[in-house]
Amino acid sequence: MIALILILIVIGLHLYFMLLEIVLWTKPIGLKTFGNTAEFAQTSAPLAMNMGLYNGFLAAGLAWAVIDAGNGWMVEVFFLSFVIVAGLFGAYTVNKRILFVQALPAALALAALIVGI
Repeated sequence: MIALILILIVIGLHLYFMLLEIVLWTKPIGLKTFGNTAEFAQTSAPLAMNMGLYNGFLAAGLAWAVIDAGNGWMVEVFFLSFVIVAGLFGAYTVNKRILFVQALPAALALAALIVGI
């Protein structure tokens, strides 16, 4: 049950990341969240939309895993692993904060899933 709740949180986070990157990137909340100038945000909007799409794919994969009771466990491990790797890479290449916002929640969900709680 705890693993399910944590996975649902990870799904919610990635849907929020998708919204920020696809829709809100050039808006005040997007500018503030990512610390961008309006000029940079406008120029980089296509790249941000691409990142947002990938975050949507991660959320969709995890949602599929939650819905598919037959193979859900394996799919959850698969997509949580992707989220962790993406978070580690983002923390290394962009901002250390990504480690805590993206990788840590997924790692906690994966640990809970493996322990069976």
